[in-house]
Amino acid sequence: MLKKTFAALTLGAALVAGQAMAADYVIDKEGQHAFVNFKIGHLGYSFIYGTFKDFDGSFSYDEKNPEASKVKVTLKTASVDTNHAERDKHIRSGDFLNVSKNPTATFESTSVKSTGQGTADVAGNLTLNGVTKPVVIKAKFVGQGDDPWGGYRAGFEGSTKIKLKDFEIQKDLGPASQEAELIISIEGVRA
Repeated sequence: MLKKTFAALTLGAALVAGQAMAADYVIDKEGQHAFVNFKIGHLGYSFIYGTFKDFDGSFSYDEKNPEASKVKVTLKTASVDTNHAERDKHIRSGDFLNVSKNPTATFESTSVKSTGQGTADVAGNLTLNGVTKPVVIKAKFVGQGDDPWGGYRAGFEGSTKIKLKDFEIQKDLGPASQEAELIISIEGVRA
C-alpha cells in the first residue's frame, strides 16, 4: 500500500511539474519583434511583399510537450502596408480585404503536431474577409531565453499558403496571383 501511495504521489508531482513548464507569452508587437507578412505573385513577373502593422496575439509554449502549445492572433486588416499607398487603398477595398466590413482577421490554433527537432505543423482556423477556413502553418522554433530587460522570451517563425478564392477574394489578377504566402515571425515575452 505504501509503495502504491508513493508511486501515485511521484506521478502526481511529475504531472504538476510538467504542467508548470508550460508558459504563456504575449507577442512583442510594441518592440517590433513580431511580423505578419505576405508575398503574392504579380503577373508572373515578380512578387509583391506586404505586412500588417497592427496586430496582437499570445501563445503558450511547453518545451517538454510542444503539442500542448496554442497560438491566437488578431490583426487589423486596414493596417496592410505594401509600401505603395494606392495599392494599399485597393487592397483595403471590396476587391480584396473589404476592411470596412471585415476590420479584423484572426488565427487560432486547434492543434500542434511535432514534425521534427524544433519544427511543428500548427493547425488552426484562419478568418479573413469574413470567411473561416482551416490552415496549417509550418512552424520552426527559433530560440528562447532571458532578455536584457529582465524578461524571458521565446520566438518562432512559420509560413502557410492560402488560396484567395477560398476567402471569397474575387478579384482575379491572373494565374500567378491565385495564392498568397503568409510569413509569420513572432517573439513573445513570458507573461
